[in-house]
Amino acid sequence: MPADTHALSQKIAALPAERLGEVEDFVDFLAAKARRLAAMDRLLAIAPALEAAGAPPATDDEVQAEIDAMRAARRTRDSRADRS
Repeated sequence: MPADTHALSQKIAALPAERLGEVEDFVDFLAAKARRLAAMDRLLAIAPALEAAGAPPATDDEVQAEIDAMRAARRTRDSRADRS
């Protein structure tokens, strides 16, 4: 079903002010989810080329290190945004 952005905007405008933060949080959540899915798609798209090139698969420790680095970067970014 195509989104009717005008109707959605009207619904948002009709919400009490204290609910607008919840809407914004949910929109941020959906945007982050879309970014994660796009990143996964990009990774999966290059996986066959990496395998064909003979690149060794990442170890569990390397994967965890990448996850930890991304989480630390997100915490730093979020804390900067909170101070703005």
